[in-house]
Amino acid sequence: MDPIEQFNTEKKERIESYPNDKLFQSVSKEWLKESFKKQYEYNFTWLGRPIIQYPSDIMAMQEIIWQVKPDLIIETGIAHGGSIIFSASMLEIIGHGEVLAIDIDIRKHNRIEIENHSMFKRITMIEGSSIDDNVIAEVEKRSKNKNRILVFLDSNHSHKHVLSELNLYSKFVSKDSYIIVFDTFVEDLPDNFVIDRPWNKGNNPKTAVWEFMKNNDDFIIDKVIENKLVITSAYDGFLKKIN
Repeated sequence: MDPIEQFNTEKKERIESYPNDKLFQSVSKEWLKESFKKQYEYNFTWLGRPIIQYPSDIMAMQEIIWQVKPDLIIETGIAHGGSIIFSASMLEIIGHGEVLAIDIDIRKHNRIEIENHSMFKRITMIEGSSIDDNVIAEVEKRSKNKNRILVFLDSNHSHKHVLSELNLYSKFVSKDSYIIVFDTFVEDLPDNFVIDRPWNKGNNPKTAVWEFMKNNDDFIIDKVIENKLVITSAYDGFLKKIN
């Protein structure tokens, strides 16, 4: 067997075995719960800006961006800017594309740092609710003539808001690209585990994904990515457009 083919075959077999490995799954889920409690995902930066993501999810985002090679990445939720800087840096490596980032409140100190970053040349920021009519109109205008579009949803994590985002932003996703919904793992945490937030078990991004998928044949949940990562904030959240 060709060495590259053999490597890929072995990788595929490993990934396929993980969902049936009860110990591996149990330990991973327990670690994820404890890490969330300790705000582990707040510990990392990308090119100097805080990126509030699990390292495993950053790796998945890298693989997807490299695979899709999007002309436009739409991101809802900016926070400190690490994720949009990450996306812009990947597009810089690919050699084309831009990031359109939306947040209801772009704080002044974060805006300054993002605008002063070398990767800002590939970024446009919009301040406003991701589901506001005026914001959607601006997204529609900026997405015209873009052949390959990728979407990351990471703003308000309530069921109602994420479902609205899915219904609004899914239309921008190009075939064979993705809409990635972060923090679906809230549904897998114990009741009242999340404090000081309007979302919790039964009201979160995963429940929104489930509702969205009931009446949508254009997307599938790409379980291969989730199975490969094992630890992710986006269980059932890697939605691939197939039609």
